[in-house]
Amino acid sequence: MSIATQASEITLPANNAGWPTVLAFLIAKFPGVSAAIWQQRIQQGKVHWYQGECINEHTAFLPSRRLCYYREVETEPVVPFAHRIIYQDAHLLVADKPHFLPVTPGGSFVNECLLQRLKTDTGNQDLVPLHRLDRDTAGLVLFSLQADSRALYSRLFSAGQISKTYYAVAEVAQFHDALPQQWQLHNRIEKSQPRFLNKICAGEPNASSTIRLLKVEAGLGVFQLQAHTGKTHQLRLHMQSLGWPILHDAYYPVLKPKNSGDFSQPLQLLAAEVSFIDPISAELRRFSSEQKLAFGPALAAD
Repeated sequence: MSIATQASEITLPANNAGWPTVLAFLIAKFPGVSAAIWQQRIQQGKVHWYQGECINEHTAFLPSRRLCYYREVETEPVVPFAHRIIYQDAHLLVADKPHFLPVTPGGSFVNECLLQRLKTDTGNQDLVPLHRLDRDTAGLVLFSLQADSRALYSRLFSAGQISKTYYAVAEVAQFHDALPQQWQLHNRIEKSQPRFLNKICAGEPNASSTIRLLKVEAGLGVFQLQAHTGKTHQLRLHMQSLGWPILHDAYYPVLKPKNSGDFSQPLQLLAAEVSFIDPISAELRRFSSEQKLAFGPALAAD
């Protein structure tokens, strides 16, 4: 059994959809966890209000209250790849995340995540990721080290003042046009089924990307990608919409069976570069991942 060393937090909805108790809400919110397990966690003091007061099976649902609980799984995968800290100052940490490692706890991952690894490395329990990468995607992730300056860096993302460049590899067997080629994609992305998938659908665009095909060799293409919005799986869906799903994508276009212990085919998507004007120093910050996609120097982007 692997139990989280730190509590996960959730804010109860502002509108009560018929839950008489906190327990009833948790059972409905997390259908993958049985009612008996939630009852056991509550009895063991593993569910409490944000201020620290434990709840019981009869604690009434209170709209908008912050709740803490400790995630646990029977067996937690261990990701056999190292992360790197490539920059750190008093306010900001930039980490280079390997493929397969989640940024924060989720699913079968409780303590094996980038956030917990960095808390162990730095001793700073106040670390907070400023954005996310998919577990399958490698590359740069920015973390805030101090609550006092956190809003300044978060605002860079909400205001679109962060420039992020990705690289991807896909099969492009029959492409013979002159290179480079570029596409601007604007469409609508919404939730699909299962709930961890998204889909492109009709409606007002909410997702925008620029994709460039840089080179083709041995039937494989190297793409440079920039996401101008931050929808989940946006780049993976936009590559699929062009007819070139990213190599080793386990979600798109066809969902493959889950195999958390297979690390042999990493998704060929890398968050390679990030740049922005630092809100504290007013200096230009530019960082590059030290990782490479797994197709050697002949396919590396120029």
